[in-house]
Amino acid sequence: MPEALNVDIARLVDERRVTAFNIGLVVLSFLVILFDGYDLTAIAFAVPYILKDWGLTGGAALGPVFSASLFGVLLGSPLLGYVGDRFGRKVAIIASCLIFGTFTLALVKATSLTDLIYMRALAGVGLGGLLPNLIALNGEYAPRRFRATMIIVMFCGVTFGGALPGAVAVWLVPRFGWPALFYVGGIFPFVMAVGAALWMPESVKYLALREQTRPQAVKILSRLMPDLAIGTDTKLSIGGEARYKSLSPKLLFSDGLGLITLLLWLCFAINLMGYYFLVSWMPTLMTTGQKILSPGDAAIVTSLIQLGGTLGGLVLCRPMDKRGITPLAIFAVAAVPCVAMIGYAAISSPTALFVVAFIAGFCLLGLQFGLNAASAMIYPTAFRSSGSGWAFGVGRLGSIVGPIFGGFLIHMQIPLQTLFAVAAIPFAVGAVACLLLAHLYRQEFRGAGFGQREPV
Repeated sequence: MPEALNVDIARLVDERRVTAFNIGLVVLSFLVILFDGYDLTAIAFAVPYILKDWGLTGGAALGPVFSASLFGVLLGSPLLGYVGDRFGRKVAIIASCLIFGTFTLALVKATSLTDLIYMRALAGVGLGGLLPNLIALNGEYAPRRFRATMIIVMFCGVTFGGALPGAVAVWLVPRFGWPALFYVGGIFPFVMAVGAALWMPESVKYLALREQTRPQAVKILSRLMPDLAIGTDTKLSIGGEARYKSLSPKLLFSDGLGLITLLLWLCFAINLMGYYFLVSWMPTLMTTGQKILSPGDAAIVTSLIQLGGTLGGLVLCRPMDKRGITPLAIFAVAAVPCVAMIGYAAISSPTALFVVAFIAGFCLLGLQFGLNAASAMIYPTAFRSSGSGWAFGVGRLGSIVGPIFGGFLIHMQIPLQTLFAVAAIPFAVGAVACLLLAHLYRQEFRGAGFGQREPV
């Protein structure tokens, strides 16, 4: 009797070429993740109308409204990352869309600041679940030589989504009022949930890890590779990966991952702290005090940071596929002088500031795109969503601290050149962390360490 076929899924996926299946998954994920960027800017467009509609005279009290969704993401990323590892990426993505859509739609009935804070925090829980599970799912279907590329391209949906509320504010808000922003932001996640339920595949690696879902893995593999004779007696493995009996967060610190996990968290937190500092305070710094820029030019500066970041992420794609995390270290080191130079460029000329802001965005936001992909490259299938989720959750602490740190520096009333030079100091710490992370990644994943169980 012939021996049953043994299929190494990790090797099959890694050695496949990019197909229409991969492209379709990236496109669908791109559309889903649009709402991460949409959420970040929709509330900013809604605030002026809310103030007017509710008869409020100042916007200072709305500060907690802006940060509420970040606290929600802080909770939702590890929580729904666990759900993705326990019940499946597809289940967690659909649940995230439903949670986010429900509480964003509920914002149209808000009648007080307290309503806004609670609804945005709960919507943030769902939003936080999208990021780690979409990373895990795309990473587990992407061939090894294109894994970083496909994750980064997917994440470009965040910056495209950030531009959508502006169009809604121009076309729909004058006719339907500020709730239009939240109708759009609430209804479309339901559409995406339906799209995910109909067309988004579950991770074949996740399915193969569990005996009860093994028939589904066989079915997907048969569809992906019809020339391969896969039957009910086919043995499925994932590059020798250990069959973990639990999904404890302790796994993030096992098998040589302890220091790698801590360094990844530090890189996430510092980089998001810097990014949110720039996008939160740049317009205010440039239009008040010395009045370096007009409000219109300040908006251009913020847009250039986003545009530069998108380009930076795309530039990182292929180098990361070929060199792992090493290109991230180069971006992290380059970010330090770029941030420090912003103050000097600002007092020099608007043109110089535009150029430096673009380069700073290229390094900072581009680096964040790369870190997103790195979290999928580091952790194995069994707890990949949890690993990414915890990184995003800890990173959101940085996004909360960043604007507070900026406010403290501004309160000191120090010269603009000194302010940005001081702001660059945390990035120096982040650069050291990224260099160490790149070194450990090469040591553990290219040698005889953790990577033997699932090649990255």
